[in-house]
Amino acid sequence: MSLPILWFLIMGVLLAGYAILDGFDLGVGMLHLVAQGDTERRTILNSIGPIWDGNEVWLITFGGAMFAAFPDVYATVFSGYYMALMLVLLALIFRAVSLEFRSKLRASGWRTFWDWGFFLSSLLAALLFGVAVGSAMSGIPLNDRGIFVGTFFTLLTPYSVMVGLCTVALFAMHGSIYLYLKTEGPLQQRVHGWMWHTFGLFMVTYILTTIMTLVTVPRAIANFKDWPWAWLIVLLNVLAIANIPRSIFLRKPGQAFASSCLTVAALVSLLGMGLFPNLVVTSNPAGIDLNIWNAASSPKTLFIMTLIALVGMPFVLAYTAVVYWTFRGKVQLTDHSY
Repeated sequence: MSLPILWFLIMGVLLAGYAILDGFDLGVGMLHLVAQGDTERRTILNSIGPIWDGNEVWLITFGGAMFAAFPDVYATVFSGYYMALMLVLLALIFRAVSLEFRSKLRASGWRTFWDWGFFLSSLLAALLFGVAVGSAMSGIPLNDRGIFVGTFFTLLTPYSVMVGLCTVALFAMHGSIYLYLKTEGPLQQRVHGWMWHTFGLFMVTYILTTIMTLVTVPRAIANFKDWPWAWLIVLLNVLAIANIPRSIFLRKPGQAFASSCLTVAALVSLLGMGLFPNLVVTSNPAGIDLNIWNAASSPKTLFIMTLIALVGMPFVLAYTAVVYWTFRGKVQLTDHSY
């Protein structure tokens, strides 16, 4: 396997890891406002309190890998998506501030303000991530040097917005299943209803997004002709989605959460299959696509990065596993909780 292909796969793993881990805590943030009373909202906040910042490390690592392995792609993406990325950064910062500041005062107005901040920033981040994925699939205007020549509003097409809405629904479903695992009592019973509602919303947006992809982005399945085995990813995706309502009905939240994680991973894999070997696709006939060959760093750079990844990735995985194991079980509120 060549090093550019290897780093394309590594970036896919990092993106999938981020989508799975930060996906459910963005979903928790979107559902936070539906809770009844301060105790329930504190319980929801503390379900992700010990882990939310670690989840975002995967996004930072993904950006760092892109910068080192495919610098031309990094330059184009960060210039073309500059406004969107600044909005995402603002949302992630305000989300963190909302979570940390909410408990500083007991005044209801203070806590309501930060509750809305936590909800809106989680919603905006999820929506923008989905819009970015949708525009990456459909293509963005590039010139003959691979430089972005559009504006922020160029990224807002009906297809990219539809993918954004699907992402919001996916993360909301993912977050509700996670909440069911972490809560108990009356709140858990309400969360059970949230799981059904968010799953229904996800199914509607997922079907619409699939139809729009097949109609407007036929290139998305072009690689399936050369690699028929890739249809196994589609099958895995369908089976994982189908097992979610089955597991919810049978009151097996662990299976539902595993299926939700597989759904996210399969969708990221399908994104990679639709793009490969490209990383940024042009929608401008005069432009050029940036792919793993013409945008990659030197072989020596990729080789050194591979050695670093072989040493560093096990530590990242071990740290993540230890943190989740340490904070396993139901949420228990204390005086030092959020």
